[in-house]
Amino acid sequence: MSKSLEEVHESISTQGKTSTFRKVLAFFGPAYLISVGYMDPGNWATDLAGGSQFGYSLLWVLLMSNIMALLLQSLSARLGIVTQRDLAQASRETYSKPINYILYFLAEIAIAACDLAEVLGMAIGLNLLFDISLIQGVMITVLDTFLLLFLINKGMRKMEAFIIALVAIIGFSFVFEMIFAQPEVGKVLTGLIPTIPSEAALYIAIGIIGATVMPHNLYLHSSLVQTRKFDRSKEGIKQALKYNFIDSTIALNLAFFVNAAILILAAATFHKNGFFEVAEIQDAHRLLEPMLGTQWAPILFAVALIAAGQSSTITGTLAGQIIMEGYLNLRIQPWVRRIITRLIAIVPAVIVISIFGESVTGKMLILSQVILSLQLGFAIIPLIHFVSDKSKMKGFHISRTTQVASWIIASIIVSLNAKLVYNEIQGWLETSENPIILWFTVVPLAFGFLFLLLYIVFKPFVTKVKHNIDNHSPHNLKLNFSQSETYDKKNIAVSVDFSDADEIAINSAFELGGSQANYTLIHVVETVGAIMYGENIEDHETLIDEKLLKEYEVMLTGKGFKVQTKLGFGKPNKVIPEIVNEGNFDILVMGTHGHTGFKDILFGTTVDKLRHKISIPLFIVKN
Repeated sequence: MSKSLEEVHESISTQGKTSTFRKVLAFFGPAYLISVGYMDPGNWATDLAGGSQFGYSLLWVLLMSNIMALLLQSLSARLGIVTQRDLAQASRETYSKPINYILYFLAEIAIAACDLAEVLGMAIGLNLLFDISLIQGVMITVLDTFLLLFLINKGMRKMEAFIIALVAIIGFSFVFEMIFAQPEVGKVLTGLIPTIPSEAALYIAIGIIGATVMPHNLYLHSSLVQTRKFDRSKEGIKQALKYNFIDSTIALNLAFFVNAAILILAAATFHKNGFFEVAEIQDAHRLLEPMLGTQWAPILFAVALIAAGQSSTITGTLAGQIIMEGYLNLRIQPWVRRIITRLIAIVPAVIVISIFGESVTGKMLILSQVILSLQLGFAIIPLIHFVSDKSKMKGFHISRTTQVASWIIASIIVSLNAKLVYNEIQGWLETSENPIILWFTVVPLAFGFLFLLLYIVFKPFVTKVKHNIDNHSPHNLKLNFSQSETYDKKNIAVSVDFSDADEIAINSAFELGGSQANYTLIHVVETVGAIMYGENIEDHETLIDEKLLKEYEVMLTGKGFKVQTKLGFGKPNKVIPEIVNEGNFDILVMGTHGHTGFKDILFGTTVDKLRHKISIPLFIVKN
């Protein structure tokens, strides 16, 4: 089975801990990466609008949405822990290819929309703190990609520590903001009692819920929990579920504190002084100093905004990797994948800001939340189906009570988000100069999404779920080859990269040499660390590749073939010829993905750079 976030899969051991505290601590981390998605810049606008317009009265909406988020995230963690599959992989297993392509496309759009909000948020923070233009701030966010590559190569624990540090900065900033604002405690407590002051308050409440529960967080959490290595016994899984729930409870309550603090700050500062229309982040920043009487209030506000944008954009990019590998089973070079994800968000932001100016950032943030609303149901509903499935969950399926609660929450969230989308489309139709274009484009698209949503809701109830997933695990190679009477190749080298190309390459090698030849499987670790340090590198990807190569050897030897393996380090077009030329091989068999030119940049090295460096025949097998 292909691994989610393979480079950090089971990279953190939770076993052998002597005390309960150390056991709990070993599981802590994934939920903090999730929590930043609940305090990203997209949430700030709705919190500011709610606090400035209605004071403390919508605090209960934040509390309710936090409870909803906690349940949904616990379901996501349960899926990953029990099945060792993330939400995207489970969807690929369950639905047909056309449906999965649509779901992938929607998830990718949601990631881009979320990334757009985070890019804009960080750019606004840089603009407020250092007076950098928004365009320049947006361009600076490209550097996040390289920061993520650096952190993930350092290991999951260091990445978690970095994110937790950013969350701490956000938390401490708002602790001081609360001290400056001096909110009325009585009114804060009253705000936790459910009330809807007006129709406008209902709209803001919908926006708060829509901005709180993020679809990409559900994909991300189901993957991040798999970074922990623990005892896979029934008791071990129970313990992992319990400790991850504790982790989620603490982290999401921290996110609730930040969102509540933003709303309380707006209520105590703007609503109290008659400023009822503060929804733009820039306006809030400008008004904080004169109203609170300290220059530190706007500075801390901007610092917290930058930290929120930076932390949430890292986790959003990770989610992009998860949905691409999960839905498409597509592994491209990590730096390429992350730059593509970032450019999808940056390019629209640069174009719109260049054409319409910096005043449209608020509208872009709102639009990003509407796009997220469209996607939300396509993540929540499959998740509930998966964790309710007895066979898929191996006895760890959720109880009937939890199922009912989950479906109620899903119904509330999807209904409120549907209303938000309906209102937005209605507004566009009323204000558009050419509404006929919208009637033939946006409206049919919305109905298409509705029918797809209904299909996803009812399909598991009327058809049997297919429990078969395509993957590149060595144990799933189908070795079908025709036996020849004579073989002239005795020592055969086969290049493998743990993709679909391996099956065809290995089968072709067996057709050349039969069961009497000696086979050497060659794989090259091509991480930055491997290129720099060679065989002295000890990163997690090297350990994973060694393990997979060993599995190939054990499986093929078990089928009666003489197989050994060779692991190289660095650039394949340089290392493979060195290994081949040092050995006594008759032929090198290499599978390809059938791509050239620009696709080589995406998918890696081709045989063209290698073929002239070896002194034996090269047998190229096209996939």
